[in-house]
Parts: sequence; structure tokens; C-alpha cells
Amino acid sequence: MHATRASSTSRRTVLRGFAAGLAGASLAPWVRSGLAADGIAVTPITDELAMLTGAGCNLLVLSTADGQVLIDSGPATVSDAVLATLDELPGDRVAALFNTHWHLDQVGSNEAVGTAGATLFAHEKTRQRLATGYYRPDEDRYVGPLSATGLPTETIYTNGSAQIGGQRIDYGYLIEAHTDGDIFVAIPDLNVIAVGDVLSPDSDPVFDWFGGGWLGGRLDSIDLLLEQSDEQTRFVPSHGPIVSRADVQTERELLLELFDLMVEHVRLGETAKDMLDGGALDGLNREFDDPYQLLYDLHKGFWAHHNKLMHDIV
Repeated sequence: MHATRASSTSRRTVLRGFAAGLAGASLAPWVRSGLAADGIAVTPITDELAMLTGAGCNLLVLSTADGQVLIDSGPATVSDAVLATLDELPGDRVAALFNTHWHLDQVGSNEAVGTAGATLFAHEKTRQRLATGYYRPDEDRYVGPLSATGLPTETIYTNGSAQIGGQRIDYGYLIEAHTDGDIFVAIPDLNVIAVGDVLSPDSDPVFDWFGGGWLGGRLDSIDLLLEQSDEQTRFVPSHGPIVSRADVQTERELLLELFDLMVEHVRLGETAKDMLDGGALDGLNREFDDPYQLLYDLHKGFWAHHNKLMHDIV
């Protein structure tokens, strides 16, 4: 059987408690007042760093001597609220914006932030997607390109580093983890890493198979994150609470179980429905909100990479 709803809820409660503990550990003056605009709340992480929630995805804002560094911009529908919130935080302007990938909940407010004069950073594949538009199979529609003001101008293929207002920002490719353009954004002096949708602490992991993401890439990317972190590192996903390195390791173990069972069932020629009906997910230490969608996306991603799995999968 799947893990019970009670056990799933318990894990989520623990994670939220961890995030609350982080917030209480460092209540900087500029966030102690609980600044918010149109439902966007500010949660402190350190004296220089805060997380904005209620903006479609988690946004990070770092205060530096040269202005603010923003990680992800949120959907276009919250542009005004995001900018209004940022105006109330330290820093005269947004100096830099990093996009963890090209989905609309991460880049929708790029044009508003770019128009305000920020330099935009991302993976080159994110820039290409945003410059040309792309197809959304789940909605059967095309997403049009962003204007020039919303496009990243500083891009990488593997790794990059920037010095902004005395803070070093490292960023690097997380290949085929959630999309084909994922990056992590690390602030070494604060031991914080933003990971976009490469981690899913309290929701179903999402694999944009049409956009290049698959489970093998996710596992490789999580291994990379674990290699460059320690027990005090805090990881900020696009959705859900801030998590610890131990939580990342737990998620890796779950994904490895999923990988092994997918290899087994793909070798048998099963469809996603066959897997679901046959109880392929039974016994995992996590319950999924939409198990069929998860299996469908995993199945699509595996067949796109079948030649990487075993010599006799053809």
C-alpha cells in the first residue's frame, strides 16, 4: 500500500517546522515587520536574504551594496505585487535576476524586472526557449517569446559565477532534471542554494519530459547538489518549504526507488496505466497526489532515454 495520508502530512509538518525555525533564527530589522504586498509575504533566512512566498513560486531576494539580487521573478500576474514588495526591502533597485529555469511561474515577471534595469542570468537553453517560444503539451498551446527586456543576457552552458555588491553568486547546470535549462543558484557565504523545481519537498515531483526533464537527470542533479553541500546547507525549492541536506538525501532515496521500478516495468513493456493498475507504486514511503500523472511523465522520459538504461531495451 502507499504511505498513509497521515504519514505524508506528518512529513510536511516537519518540513514547515524546519523552515519556521530558520525564519525565527534571524529576524532582520527589514523583515521583522512582516512586509507584504497583495498576498506576498516576506520570510527571513539571514540578515541579507529573505524568501518571498505567495508569488506563484518561492522567490529569493538578497540585499547587497549594489542593489538586490532576485532569484526567479514569479508569474506575470504578480509583477506589480513583486515590484511593490521589493520596493519596501533594502536596496535601491534589482541589480540582478537569476532564472532557475524557463517555466512561466519562474520567468513571467522577467519583463517587468528587466525593464527596471536588472541584468538577467540563466542557462543558455532557458534564453533560447524564452526567445523563440515553446509548445505546452499539457495545455495544447504555444507560449510566445518574451520581449528583449525579459530575456537573459548573461548565460552559461555549465557553470558561472558573479560578484554583485560584495556577494559571490555561483550558478551551474542541473542537466535534464526538471527541464533542459535548470540551474542551481548558490550564495556560498550564506550556505544557501536555490534549486528551482529540482526538489519537491511536499508535492509530486514534476518532470517536463517534453521540455527535456527526466528522472535520470534529476538523480544526477541531486547528486551534484549533495556533493557541494554540507549538513548546514539550506536548499530553497520553487515550491514548498526550505529543506536541509538530510531532506535532499531522503528525496534522492525515493527517486532512486522510482528509477529502479521504472527500469523493471519499462523492460516489461508496460504503460503508465499498467503500472498504476498493477500497484507499481505500492510500498513507497510517500503518497502522491496524482500517481497516474507521475507515472505517465516518468514513462515518457524513460522512453526518450531508453538507450541509456540497458543494452536490451530497444
